[in-house]
Order: sequence, then structure tokens, then C-alpha cells
Amino acid sequence: MQRIRLRYTKRGRLRFTSHRDFQRAFERALRRAEVPMAYSAGFTPHPKVSYANAAPTGTGSEAEYLEIALTESRDPGTLRKLLDESLPDGLDITDAVEARTSGLADRLTASVWELRLEGVEPADAERAVGAFLAAETIEVERRTKNGIRKFDARGAVANLEALRPQSDRPGDGPCAILRLVVRHVTPAVRPDDVLSGLRAVADLAPPVPAAVTRLAQGLFDEESGTVTDPLAPDREAAPAAPPTAAGSAAATAPEGPAA
Repeated sequence: MQRIRLRYTKRGRLRFTSHRDFQRAFERALRRAEVPMAYSAGFTPHPKVSYANAAPTGTGSEAEYLEIALTESRDPGTLRKLLDESLPDGLDITDAVEARTSGLADRLTASVWELRLEGVEPADAERAVGAFLAAETIEVERRTKNGIRKFDARGAVANLEALRPQSDRPGDGPCAILRLVVRHVTPAVRPDDVLSGLRAVADLAPPVPAAVTRLAQGLFDEESGTVTDPLAPDREAAPAAPPTAAGSAAATAPEGPAA
């Protein structure tokens, strides 16, 4: 059995697809691409697909991950291309590696998010970020299936900064961009929870819903404050490619007589 790990995106209008919608679309893509999937046992066998930490519905993402199990070996690059062609535009398979290490989910310990706040002056966003970072705890509320839940939105935030948009961006109104690094904790702190925290400490309330995109997720490096590529260990564990016939011949060819 071979295991392949994939990175995929949710872009444009497809950011509004639910995780269940994506599961259905992906399983159809597996059938179209004729992927030799391994199936679970039991009365209702299903393809062995492991999804890891899916982004909330309504948010875009450049860094979603899953793992599939195959009954026959396939080249990850060829498989990536076939699956990408079988999915709608916006659900794009951007990377594929053979799983050579364990614990992909354990390496997804933090996410980098971008929050685009239309109608918010960058200076107002900077002041709100300063107030947020200065607070030790910020209690927010979120409605769950079990009712209203209160939790701290500050402790999970490793970094938050306000960026100024590109000067050549279309549109005439103000716009602020927030870059957020948040640790994956329980309960999970989502970008909308951070926006609730900014409203609580600085009365920052965008006039329209924020456009939220996950830029990366992976292992959080405490020393550098960065989020590392979770597929890198699998690439590093791959065996070195054997030398080509031409390269071997060149390496073993006897030296000619000295001039």
C-alpha cells in the first residue's frame, strides 16, 4: 500500500464550499482519474482518505492537506496532475509527495491567515492590533451547537500585524490587511474570533465581512515565529535518485593520456 499526501486550495467562489462538498467533489475526481484507491472494510466500504484540519466554510485557503492510500504505486507528480484536471477550478491540487514519515496531522500546529478589511483605514487597524497584542487575555463568545461558548482569543495568537495594501490595488475606498499567525489549540481560535477580539479591545468593526484566506499551515517554529512546510520531511526522506547511464559512464571512464 502506498500513501500520498496532497496539498490543495479553495479559491474564489469555491471558498464557500463546505468540507462535505469538497469530500464529494474529491471522491468524484478519484474515480475520474482512475486512482487505484484502497478501501475500508465493513458493510459500507469507502476510500481511505484522511483530511487534516479543514478551513472553515467561507474562508479561502492556499494550504489544505489530505492523505490517500493506494493499492498500487503511482508517481506523485503524475497523480497530482490527473486529480487537478478532474477537479473544478478553484479546488486545485498544488503539491503531492509520497508519505515517508508519520504524523502529518501532528505537524499542522499553526496557520498563517490574511484578513482583508475593506472600508477600514490602515491606521485604525494598526491601533487595534497594538491594543490586541498588549492585552494578556481577550474573552470572546462563539455560538456552537451546544450554545454560547466563551474562551480566550489572545493566547493562541503568535503574531498579528497590520499591512498596508498595494498602492495599485483597484478601488477607491480604504482597505487594511491583517497578517495573523495562530496556533492550533483547543478550542480552536479562528480568524473571526480574532476579529471579535479586535472589536472588543479597540471597537474595530469592518463595514463589510472580511475576506479571509489561509496562506500556510504547518509546524510552528517558536524561535523564528514562522510556519514550516509540513510536506518537507517527506521530501527529505525520499531516496536519492540513481545516477543516469550517461552520468555513470562519465564517472567511470578512464582518463586519457596526459598531453
